[in-house]
Amino acid sequence: MSKRAEQRWSRREVIRTCAAAGAGLGLFGGLDRFLSFAHAAAPAPTAKITDRYFIFCYFGGGWDVLLGLDPRDPVLFHEGNVAKTQILPGYDKQKIAVPNGAKPWEVLDASGKPQLLGPFIGGLKAQFEKKRVAIVRGMSMDTLTHEVGRRRFLTGKPPSGLLARGSSGATFLAALLGKDDVVPNLALRCESYNVDQPNYASGLKVSSVPDLIRALKTSPSALPVAVLKQVDAMLAQDSLCDGAQQSVAWMTAEQSRVKARQMAGGTLGDLFDFQAKTPVMEQLRDYYGIGAVDPAALTLGPAQAAMAVTAVTSGLSRCVSVTLESGLDTHFEEWGTVQGPRQMAGFDLVGKMMDDLASRPHPGTGDSWLDHVTFVGFSEFSRTPMLNNFMGRDHHLTNSCFVGGAGIAGGRILGASGNVAMAPQKADLLTGAVADGGEVLKPEHVYMALLHDLGVAGDPDDLRVAPLAALLKKP
Repeated sequence: MSKRAEQRWSRREVIRTCAAAGAGLGLFGGLDRFLSFAHAAAPAPTAKITDRYFIFCYFGGGWDVLLGLDPRDPVLFHEGNVAKTQILPGYDKQKIAVPNGAKPWEVLDASGKPQLLGPFIGGLKAQFEKKRVAIVRGMSMDTLTHEVGRRRFLTGKPPSGLLARGSSGATFLAALLGKDDVVPNLALRCESYNVDQPNYASGLKVSSVPDLIRALKTSPSALPVAVLKQVDAMLAQDSLCDGAQQSVAWMTAEQSRVKARQMAGGTLGDLFDFQAKTPVMEQLRDYYGIGAVDPAALTLGPAQAAMAVTAVTSGLSRCVSVTLESGLDTHFEEWGTVQGPRQMAGFDLVGKMMDDLASRPHPGTGDSWLDHVTFVGFSEFSRTPMLNNFMGRDHHLTNSCFVGGAGIAGGRILGASGNVAMAPQKADLLTGAVADGGEVLKPEHVYMALLHDLGVAGDPDDLRVAPLAALLKKP
């Protein structure tokens, strides 16, 4: 046989050879184990911008975007033409006093074009007018299930059934930027997922501010301090041996031990003692509206907002995920009394957080902290544009979100929902304008934009979309 012929394999030979290789690989954990080696060999992603922090604001239950982020003019959308539009804003059916006389707010976007924001947009309106916030409309969540929609937005990937199929965006960003932070990824009353990211990037889940304080304080030990120091020194020395360095489990355990010592070894908990009788805490309580005495005040939205800002500005955390509002699953008459006010309370807190960060100098840069913190606000989906028989709204797959702060071209409306049943519209990723040749926007377009803004090359989180570049400030 000629040398050229020896180099040419038939399709049957390739299949036979691969089958044999697969059988051999079974001895070592199968093909998945082999592919994991190939994946591990890929270079770790890097960011050109490293001085960036993230706050993810979750509104739980499915918000009604007609009341906030994506309203309609009731003069044009009313009961008289609802058979044609299948959209009924229902501002006149609210059982409470509606801001701005039961109609949307008219604002000017960054280009001077009039835009509408919902009557319950609250403190987010001023942030939009200050060009700090952009709103993304007409997003498809591909689901009407709370758990799926929530995990869909948290990870930028459709779950497998109800199970998250990837890491939270906060986890991936913490892995990318937060290795040296004490708590790179903090999740307050918010789910967090880690799939194939370093252990240090896993979210520290806490249920309240007091819960965080307990996590940051050293518990009493049965061992004397001198003995504890000897144990620490021994564990640190053992982790340097060849066997330890080659053991993933050992290195993961050592990273966890070191992080735990950093987290609970100082006075970081004092930063979150918002009811302390000090001038600093008194000023913070007044600003956010935190009760000074009642312990329950530390479990409410104002304390959670203050916690998020404190965590990033103190250097504790790189990414913070926080539930600012919940109880938005309004299928019945409660839609007319709680949906709008709860949204507005959350939007007001976002406005306070942004103003707070804008007032704080960022050390050594001459910027404000807001120039270094990016916000993402989301809910799992929206509510139907039509009222149901119970005077409430059900689940609707079309969604909106807001993104603001560092790196974001604020004062812009990107994408759109249609004027019939608020169906998602395709949008140009470079301009954000509705375009037949565009794409239906999804959470992963937002996450890819955040990575693109940091200067991360490629698609290291396997999101499989291009970035929504229209979100970003031009270089």
